[in-house]
Amino acid sequence: MEQIELNFQTREENEIGKQGTNRLRGEGFVPAIIYGAGEKSVAIKLDRKELKKIDISRESIVLNLVSEKGKKAVLIKEVQHHPVSDAVLHIDFKHISLHEKIKVNVPVAIKGEAPGVKVDGGVLEHLLWEVEVECLPTDIPEKFEADVSGLNIGDFVYIRDLSSPSGVKIINDPETAIISVAPPRKEEVKEEVVEEVKEEPELIRREKKEEEVVEETKEEKE
Repeated sequence: MEQIELNFQTREENEIGKQGTNRLRGEGFVPAIIYGAGEKSVAIKLDRKELKKIDISRESIVLNLVSEKGKKAVLIKEVQHHPVSDAVLHIDFKHISLHEKIKVNVPVAIKGEAPGVKVDGGVLEHLLWEVEVECLPTDIPEKFEADVSGLNIGDFVYIRDLSSPSGVKIINDPETAIISVAPPRKEEVKEEVVEEVKEEPELIRREKKEEEVVEETKEEKE
């Protein structure tokens, strides 16, 4: 699997804490931390432009964090986003050994077109979006492909149907369903209920009074 390099710098003492991290963000940096593999946690910062090299939402990407002191192989463990702008506020990186097996989640993509959808009008339902695997960091697959080209209405694709590369073990239950083709959804016909408009009591009294005035006027003229 491709390994991407991201440049980082170690944070100074005045760049740690609420005020320090806010100042870093204002200067175009993203505060982060590296931990794991029995090493002491390290507070770092990355230029926000560096993050454009990767899909920040994927935890299965092996990254090499590079500084003047060398490289550190890591995985993304947690990303904090701003609740309104969705900008990245902080990242947790986990230091890993390239020679020890790890467990990560790998996305599942759909391959092909199901006859049950194309011909019979069924609904393709993606039930499981990721599978958990165990392997060396260098063997992590980019994705698994679930082939739906033979699915009719009522058919499924299960974990057992996925093709796993050599050295990669899928941990999920083999009988877990990933994709299904459901019958066409029936449109609900809503009956229109016409409600009788009830006149307001005050309006009824007013109209009755007006009728009485008209009658009185007629009598006076006669």
